[in-house]
Amino acid sequence: MSNTFNFYCDESCHLLNDRQEVMTLGTVWCLLERRREICVRLREIKARHNLPPHFEVKWGKVSPAKVEFYLDWLDLFLDDDDLHFRAVVIPQKSKLLHDAIGQTHDDWYHKMYFLLLSVLLRPENRHQIYVDIKDTRSAQKMAKLHDVLCNNVLDFDRRIIERVQVISSKDSDLIQLADLLIGAVSWANRQLAGNEGKERIVARLRERTGLSLTRTTLLNADKVNIFLWTGQGVGA
Repeated sequence: MSNTFNFYCDESCHLLNDRQEVMTLGTVWCLLERRREICVRLREIKARHNLPPHFEVKWGKVSPAKVEFYLDWLDLFLDDDDLHFRAVVIPQKSKLLHDAIGQTHDDWYHKMYFLLLSVLLRPENRHQIYVDIKDTRSAQKMAKLHDVLCNNVLDFDRRIIERVQVISSKDSDLIQLADLLIGAVSWANRQLAGNEGKERIVARLRERTGLSLTRTTLLNADKVNIFLWTGQGVGA
């Protein structure tokens, strides 16, 4: 069996001044050799709900009219033992005090991605990391993240972390799945209501995992792993 794992990453409300308090970063990962089979099954669900293969799954699109489709995607994730998810939630982004500790928002952004991924990387495995492209600087940001992750595990020839690459979510069903899960965790932590479709997805995720989605899980939680960050650089 291959020991190469693929990670698919996305984030919600990552801009400093977007007037959203809660920021969430997340990643879905699986064995490289399972990726194709899982994507085929995700697209089969699209076909079953009369959606084209290129239909882009996004949390922002969730509505009561298509909720059964989104629930089927969620259930596929929960039923497949080779699919895993981790999220880092920043509950009070407006209280970040970057200047006080001599960092930029980009510096902090890299730290949060490091926090998301570093605990999942094993020196005996190989890893390929794909991040949804956000802007023209995304590739530069991810090149720096690749350096930081490799330096942390003394992977100077990049045998452990083979790549950190930006791709478009339109081209990746697994980044779309990450977006759906990030959206559910973010919705729960923002304590929102008023969209029956989103409420049903959050309720299903809570029911099937037994998690509140608003508390830090055990570090070794394997299926759904959540960390609420309230670290250095957050004001009172």
